Amino acid sequence: MKWHQRLRGAVKGAVKGATSAWKGAGFDFTSWAGRMFWGVENGELANNETIFSVITRLANTISALPLRLYREYDVVTDHNSAELLINTPNPNMGGVELLNKMEVSRNESGDGYAIIERDLRMQPVSITPVDPLSVTPMINSDDNVLWYMIQGVNKTYYVHNMDMLHVKHITGATRWKGISPIKVLRNTLEYDKSVQEFSLSEMQKKDSFILSYGANVDKEKRERIVGDFKRFYQENGGILFQEPGVEIKDIEKRYFSSDTLASERITRSRVANVFNIPVSFLNDTEGQSYSSNEQMMIQFVQMKLTPDVRQYEQEFNRKLLTAEERRAGYYFKLNMGGLLRGDMAARTAFYQMMIRGAGIKPNEIRRLEDFPPVNDPKADELWISGDMYPLSMDPTLRKATAGKPSTPDNENSNERG
Repeated sequence: MKWHQRLRGAVKGAVKGATSAWKGAGFDFTSWAGRMFWGVENGELANNETIFSVITRLANTISALPLRLYREYDVVTDHNSAELLINTPNPNMGGVELLNKMEVSRNESGDGYAIIERDLRMQPVSITPVDPLSVTPMINSDDNVLWYMIQGVNKTYYVHNMDMLHVKHITGATRWKGISPIKVLRNTLEYDKSVQEFSLSEMQKKDSFILSYGANVDKEKRERIVGDFKRFYQENGGILFQEPGVEIKDIEKRYFSSDTLASERITRSRVANVFNIPVSFLNDTEGQSYSSNEQMMIQFVQMKLTPDVRQYEQEFNRKLLTAEERRAGYYFKLNMGGLLRGDMAARTAFYQMMIRGAGIKPNEIRRLEDFPPVNDPKADELWISGDMYPLSMDPTLRKATAGKPSTPDNENSNERG
């Protein structure tokens, strides 16, 4: 049996062993995608606001980036793998949700997996996320090829690396599984949790008092004073008559809001360092300041997003496109340009510089700003300042014809030039 036949059999066996719904579709990973996708213990993600915020923002950013298949800068819309990945990776979800789930899994456990099922022609027909806790990368000792061992419901399955999308955090020379950021932050999260629990317990305690009275107070009067104070305490306030010789002082709680705030700042700083994002993304007002949102996004894109996006793109290109298609110029791309457009003033200055230097066309600017293109051939030409002529115009004719409508004589002179 050839290797691709063994691979196809392993994948189909994994599908049959893990499915119970989607009858008649021929494939289903319902039990894998829902059984333990978020992990056995979900305490850090569900109970820590900082971790939840970071993972939510990263997953939403990755999944919201426009994903397209290109062939030498032209968008391709009639490709099976592009339709599958972008719109309908499997019957239960769309492309945005697939990327969101993989990114959440990658940031929570260190690895994000999605299995690729192929038809008899080895063309992808479904892409389904898999619980990272059930997957173990393994190297075949016979040929040093990477396989993935999946603990199914009742059986163990082996999937070739070309049939498994795998995005991960940093690894190392001797390991294939990514390092979980939450495990790295374990001590920080435990400290932060302890501080919060202590502060909460102190805040929930009732107020304490010291009730002092003179030695000359007789027993009957003392009992009446104590009873009056008990009533006041049980009713949580009201009127309390303080008689001569009686002194009431409250005991200050051992709760220091400054300690809690300092702990939160430390936690945000460490979480930002581990996830490699700017501290300002966590709304830390005492962190680094930015003169504009553009500078913050540049740092975020350069430090964090670019390597993560490149990892996704390479996985898609390597495992969803054939070698012939890649050589023909096909490639998947997650467009990050929208994140770097900055504020209105920065975009205006950039567009003016680009259009006056023949770097961009007027209609291309309109598309970037979600405006409909102008139905004018001149809007699809490159212009250059001099001041502002079509790039194709003969430089010797620019001053003489500037601002004049195009005529057959001008066109002929341009051709002769």
